Amino acid sequence: MSMLRERTRPGLGIIEPCLPSPVKVPPSGPGWIHEIKHDGFRIMARRDGAGVRLITRAGNDFSGRFPFIAIAVSHLPVRSCLIDGEAIVCDEDGLAVFDLIRRHGTVTNAEHCAFDLLELDGRDLRRETIEKRKESLAELLSGSRHSLIFNECFKEDGAIVFREACQLGCEGIVSKRLGSPYRSGRSPHWVKVKNPKAPAVTREAEEDWR
Repeated sequence: MSMLRERTRPGLGIIEPCLPSPVKVPPSGPGWIHEIKHDGFRIMARRDGAGVRLITRAGNDFSGRFPFIAIAVSHLPVRSCLIDGEAIVCDEDGLAVFDLIRRHGTVTNAEHCAFDLLELDGRDLRRETIEKRKESLAELLSGSRHSLIFNECFKEDGAIVFREACQLGCEGIVSKRLGSPYRSGRSPHWVKVKNPKAPAVTREAEEDWR
């Protein structure tokens, strides 16, 4: 867990991730962007002089478990970066399935679905707006390998994006307020709405019952 405590030293390590607040209904109207919420492992991808580390929320380094994600990060044209995202494995329909990534051992077909950029070449981007961070991330990943992909965001009304996500069978959506910075811990500027029919919701309910 020591890496997570490095959040007070920008650019030197892994920081505590920003967590979306659960809500019942997605926000509507302008002022928000919306992303598909994928069912996988939250991963902070860190690249610096020491190499590449793929750190989970529990502080574990999964770079050995997801070797092709680590290789993709190592090939980015930067000296250092810190990318927030979700490691996923998709089924034949392109849907992220948690059971496919949770299996033990090396997972060669995992992808890092990146949605935020917190540091780039030693520059702390957390106080930049979500729009600027997204723009910088998209530019950084424009020529990246298949194992490292940009999580698209949508400006349509939240209800529309959520409906489409549910029809696809996704876990839900995360909505982020335009103009907001990146802050560790639970944030009111990031909100999530889960698809009630998604396997993740059933799985969490069973875990709570146990």
